[in-house]
Amino acid sequence: MIDFTSQSNRELLKLYTELMTELRARGIVRTSNGPGADVAEGLVAKALSLTLNTASTAGYDGIDPQGRKIEVKCRRLTRHNNSRQLSAIRNLESAHFDFLAGVLFNEDFSVLRAALIPFQVVKDHAVFVKHTNGWKFVLRDSIWALPGVADITERLKQVEI
Repeated sequence: MIDFTSQSNRELLKLYTELMTELRARGIVRTSNGPGADVAEGLVAKALSLTLNTASTAGYDGIDPQGRKIEVKCRRLTRHNNSRQLSAIRNLESAHFDFLAGVLFNEDFSVLRAALIPFQVVKDHAVFVKHTNGWKFVLRDSIWALPGVADITERLKQVEI
């Protein structure tokens, strides 16, 4: 194991960059952004047999074998931040997706919980935030109990990234 405490900030950032480059080369992530979204997309794509869009496609991330459009959002819970608020959903009123696959990661990127949530449930529980011009959706435990929501936690846990 690397002793990170002896590394300078610049060295840690360089290591992160090299790590992200290698993960991208292996197909684990598709962008150079933080890895959470790409890891979630990859897990959901494998678990649900999605055909992923190009990274620049707006509104949904992939299509499942039944032709349903799936948007993938995630949140990594850490010892410093246990918020379950997913990243902003843009243009929710346009109904670009049929289902939202919401993934909660533990701090080490292992899957804590995941759900496949119908568009209408997302719409009914999301709140518009003018400041970010997007919709806020919090993946609370109560979401799993709503009609039409499918728990896909075990399916994602079985996928090797």
